[in-house]
Amino acid sequence: MDELRHECGLIGAVATDGGNVVEAVYLGLYAQQHRGQEGAGIVSRSRLKTRVHRGLGLVAEVFSPKAKEYLAGHMAIGHNRYATSGKATKLRNVQPLLVDCRGGKLAIAHNGTLVGAAELRRRLEGMGSIFQTTTDSEILLHLAARSPKRGMVARMSEALGEVRGAMTLLAMDEETLLGYRDPMGFRPLVLGRAAERIYLASETCAFDILGARIEREIQPGELVVVHGGEVEVSQLHPAGPRRQCIFEHIYFSRPDSQVFGESVDRVRRRLGAALARRHPVEADIVIAVPDSSNGAALGYARESGIPFEFGLIRNHYVGRIFIQRGSAGRQNAVRVKFNAVREVLAGKRVVVVDDSIVRGTTSRQLIGLIQRAGAREVHLRVSSPPICHPCFYGIDTPTWDELIAANQSVEEIRGFTGATSLGYLTEGDLLGCVGRPQDYCLACFTGDYPTEIPARRGAHRGCRMVTGVGDG
Repeated sequence: MDELRHECGLIGAVATDGGNVVEAVYLGLYAQQHRGQEGAGIVSRSRLKTRVHRGLGLVAEVFSPKAKEYLAGHMAIGHNRYATSGKATKLRNVQPLLVDCRGGKLAIAHNGTLVGAAELRRRLEGMGSIFQTTTDSEILLHLAARSPKRGMVARMSEALGEVRGAMTLLAMDEETLLGYRDPMGFRPLVLGRAAERIYLASETCAFDILGARIEREIQPGELVVVHGGEVEVSQLHPAGPRRQCIFEHIYFSRPDSQVFGESVDRVRRRLGAALARRHPVEADIVIAVPDSSNGAALGYARESGIPFEFGLIRNHYVGRIFIQRGSAGRQNAVRVKFNAVREVLAGKRVVVVDDSIVRGTTSRQLIGLIQRAGAREVHLRVSSPPICHPCFYGIDTPTWDELIAANQSVEEIRGFTGATSLGYLTEGDLLGCVGRPQDYCLACFTGDYPTEIPARRGAHRGCRMVTGVGDG
């Protein structure tokens, strides 16, 4: 699909009473299915055995009752995965990764992207390391395995000191669960509890399905160690300037989650209200591109006084078979994924609220769909600024050449999509909708990357216009 794609979702669990946590990890992965739909895996530890089960597909497809019975254990970590752009999903890349090394079994699940991973990989290969996957996560395993220190926590701590970039990480040996968030805090990680269970997860919606309470957000640079029923949190690395991913609020996270200390739903409604103030228009109805834009569309409708309607219906049962590469595949996916409600749209002036425009092909297809349903005007409103730069911190984005806003003005994008008018949020509008705006990474909009980026091809390019409305 012509959309941003996240790398993965994480959950770890420990039963302090020795009970079975695998069903809880399964449910936590299910609640975070939106973070990765290409594959899923669980590594568990019982009193005597470490077991792993991984597969391609959705969580419910991967974990049969028989698989969950096989995995039964008092400690486990789970992972949902999206494939990297342009690479076929392969089972060997599905996490958690599990290896035998000096000291015993070691499993790891990782969310994010290491900066300079290719260089690190070449260095390790030069030292004799043999890689089985193409994931950044395996680099951390090799670094930990090479460490002369004793114990999983010490080895992982040393390995984490050798890498940089965006990462939240769960690791597990035969006795201990470990969690980590990078010093800039790009990705979320939260700690929760329920009765005799301790949880770590990417999003709080995983805790809701488990009846767990949020204990705290893991802060940038913090290391969490769960051992023998005790939780110890320490500052492994000094926290750098925070650079939390703003797209967790715009698009990635579920609206019922608390991310970076704020309600995702409340932030999205504020984005929609700001969009209505920035780009008002005379219209009959407001509709969302479901589901990630629902909150912003509701905010736009409330602020503008224009009624909200369900004008697009999303097919929630589209499997991986429809997530195809190439423009023809993306067009087919749009037709299968969305349908227009003619009775709502016919003869109407319609405001369509979407969270972002990446290549522009999906927007063009959706505008055409709405027009064929009889809409008189279609005003496209986007609850983020133009995306002009790729992300190097765990989001699968196209290259500069493929990002439409890096190469075309707002008016040109409007013409390409066929919208009657087009309006984006400004960066100032966006930051005005979150608490502590100084804590967020906006590199995909501004090109101001918080770390040194290798091979900055095309970095000189920028948006030709930050915001505007084109009248057709």
